[in-house]
Amino acid sequence: MWSEDCLDRPFGPAWNPLYHLGGLGFFYYWVVAVSGIYVYIFFDTGLSEAYESVEYLTHDQWYLGGVMRSLHRYASDGMVVMMLLHMLREFALDRHRGSRWFTWVTGMPILWLVIICGITGYWLVWDMLAQYVAIGTTEWLDWLPIFGESIARNFLSPELLDDRFFTLMVFLHIAVPLILLLVLWIHLQRVTNPEYFPARGLALGSLLMLLVLSLIWPALSQAPADLARVPTELGIDWYYLAVYPLVDEWGAGTGWLVAFLGSLLLVVLPWLPPLRGGGAAVVNLENCNGCTRCAVDCPYAAIVMAPRSDGRPFEREAVVNTKLCVECGLCAGACPTATPFRRAKALAPGIDLADRPLAEVRRQVEAASAGLTGQRRVLLFGCDRSVPVEQLPLAEVAAVRLPCIGALPPSFIDYVLSRNLADGVFLSGCNSGDCHNRFGVHWTQERLAGTRDPHLRARVSRERIGQLWVSARERRRLQDAVQIFQDGLPTDPEDTPPPTREKAEEAL
Repeated sequence: MWSEDCLDRPFGPAWNPLYHLGGLGFFYYWVVAVSGIYVYIFFDTGLSEAYESVEYLTHDQWYLGGVMRSLHRYASDGMVVMMLLHMLREFALDRHRGSRWFTWVTGMPILWLVIICGITGYWLVWDMLAQYVAIGTTEWLDWLPIFGESIARNFLSPELLDDRFFTLMVFLHIAVPLILLLVLWIHLQRVTNPEYFPARGLALGSLLMLLVLSLIWPALSQAPADLARVPTELGIDWYYLAVYPLVDEWGAGTGWLVAFLGSLLLVVLPWLPPLRGGGAAVVNLENCNGCTRCAVDCPYAAIVMAPRSDGRPFEREAVVNTKLCVECGLCAGACPTATPFRRAKALAPGIDLADRPLAEVRRQVEAASAGLTGQRRVLLFGCDRSVPVEQLPLAEVAAVRLPCIGALPPSFIDYVLSRNLADGVFLSGCNSGDCHNRFGVHWTQERLAGTRDPHLRARVSRERIGQLWVSARERRRLQDAVQIFQDGLPTDPEDTPPPTREKAEEAL
């Protein structure tokens, strides 16, 4: 998206907030929790004392209590923004269908729990806005035929409401976030290495932003609630509470219908239409030695290691859960037996994609390089989610596409250069801060640097390897980078000295 490209320039991939919406959401959750604990210490659950205790924090203890109250409010706002942007972005990038349906569907309870947290938080302030929210919510709930008597009647006069109401609200406002934390844990069960915390600089910058906002525009209460009169003029919080005037206009029944149908639509979105896959990863036990690399590198916990079943002298074997596999091929790129040098037997690594096997990738590599001539021949590897590399109008450049750049075993680069199929190899894929398959770019970089197995052999000249990680909208940038790389290639292999580790790391 263009917004991501704009933020990449000032922040870079590591600090681009759109690449770390989930981590920022968790960060704001913890800010809400810490600030909420402080506010709770001074909060009084009495009917008249609730408003007074919040006012004391806001005005008498503005230097700390007021800041904490404002932090609590603005971090809650930030968490909602991150949650909604995260949902919209995952939907826009088509990362909600297929095997990823579970993470999307478990996000729906999170949405409702956050709404409940916000509503109970408004009630606890017990100003005129809280009174309006309380009456509107209870009238909405009363429409459901599940309560023995009306809840809204408790707000008809001061005599019908007592201190136990605030005790209940405090309990809900503490219990619901704890339930939310449990659901968040469930939400991430099919994601390996989830981001619970954004980059330190991004977190500190966000906290500083919240602190400045809390000081120059502190959260304030409206006039105290008075059940003896009906609120007529309110400073409505349209950010959270826009639905309340709509329900007033439509009626409770229509409000429930819209809420139900909207939630149902969000839940069934992963199947509208369902994602059609070409084939999950398959295990070839004849070449699987149970090394665990595929299971460790899988971004979606689709591979587990089980006891050996074929009697061969290895302790474990890889087992693929086809319901979780997103067919990214990162497991094939991690397999140490995935080498194109194999000729005595068919190229059948321990784990491979059913519809895009590495044997076919080798055939494509050899076919693409066969038409290259000259002294600056480049073989360009790209991925399905980035720039269509085969469409770049470059002379003496042949292209091969993969489901993800992480599906390319490093031995393929060695194969291309050592067999003189090309004079240089250029790797391209998604933006490094937002690989469609989460770790494809990251794993590739570590394999080239020699910090992750299987790594690229030291004998391979890093001067003949180029890389650029871009979004699908940056075709021109990739084209220019490949051209510059091609122009800088040594024309004689003898002129290229063996790379040192320092040079290899510098090149990456």
